Amino acid sequence: MNLLETLQVFVIRSLAFAGSRLRDEEGATLVEYGLLVALIAVVVMAALSVLGVRINSMFCSVVGTLGGSC
Repeated sequence: MNLLETLQVFVIRSLAFAGSRLRDEEGATLVEYGLLVALIAVVVMAALSVLGVRINSMFCSVVGTLGGSC
């Protein structure tokens, strides 16, 4: 399972957990929490995709310095 799949599973389980814990709250509150979790997930995925490219290029640079190919 790659990082994005793991993150998606985390978000789905977090939403399910929030839903089970907040059943006594108003429906609007649950929707707000769901939107917050979804927004956080989108920000995390965007950050991981940007950092993933930079980290990959950094490791390719190190491998190239060591004489390997990326």
